[in-house]
Amino acid sequence: MIMTMFLQSLSLRKASVFLFFSFLAFPLNVSARPATFLQDFRVTWSDSHIRQIDGGRAIQLVLDQYSGCGFASKAKYLFGRVSMRIKLIPGDSAGTVTAFYMNSDTDAVRDEVDFEFLGNRTGQPYTVQTNIFAHGKGDREQRVNLWFDPAADFHLYTIFWNHQHIVFFVDDVPIRVYKNNEAKGIPFPKLQPMGVYSTLWEADDWATRGGLEKINWSKAPFYAYYKDFDIEGCPVPGPANCASNRGNWWEGATYQALNAMEARKYRWVRMNHMIYDYCADKSRYPTTPPECVAGI
Repeated sequence: MIMTMFLQSLSLRKASVFLFFSFLAFPLNVSARPATFLQDFRVTWSDSHIRQIDGGRAIQLVLDQYSGCGFASKAKYLFGRVSMRIKLIPGDSAGTVTAFYMNSDTDAVRDEVDFEFLGNRTGQPYTVQTNIFAHGKGDREQRVNLWFDPAADFHLYTIFWNHQHIVFFVDDVPIRVYKNNEAKGIPFPKLQPMGVYSTLWEADDWATRGGLEKINWSKAPFYAYYKDFDIEGCPVPGPANCASNRGNWWEGATYQALNAMEARKYRWVRMNHMIYDYCADKSRYPTTPPECVAGI
């Protein structure tokens, strides 16, 4: 009880540090920050195109005419927070997709939470597409033009997931909230653990301006960089009571909804930088999907 009250009183940053050093001292029900890429991740696709940097504390993903590449966590997780600092492809990146996502890998009943960074022609804004699959149902795309150059430096991208909601953060700005409205018959991912994945690949049939802008292979190879891999959640397999433990820091009162500052930032993004929302696409959904009117 004392430990729980202490964790809930800390900020998100302090909680992360505390969990990390506690993990070194004695076992906990939650995972802690990995020391290097290979501690918690494995290459899933084209290991020749993923290069470790700084002793494995950072990696470079490569896309060329021959292959893209990908990696995944060694474990799956139920609830918590997953984040990475990513520096995206600079210059003419049209037709490329850099993805960071969680996936239950269960086919027809799949749960999935996606960040997809869609390449652009030089001088155009970078677009991030988010999507959510719950109990096998997806097609919940939203697109936001980033308000900075994500290829100039590293930025923090976070998926936060508890029993109340899923929140996508860009640095400290929430760009999307998917609320748990199971009481209204709306599916919410909560039963299936999900792995953490990332890929860099060619998708010029849809990625940039709906496929109008094709990849320029004369600009290849394309590079994306990752560092500060941070997974804090309930590993599966792991302690059976971890996911249902309301004492986990991410289930604390502070994290049940956006705070006032986060809510202001969220509204600012939606008003000024959102360019597509499936909720408003009457050609696809003549009747507004129920989760779209459920609020945050």
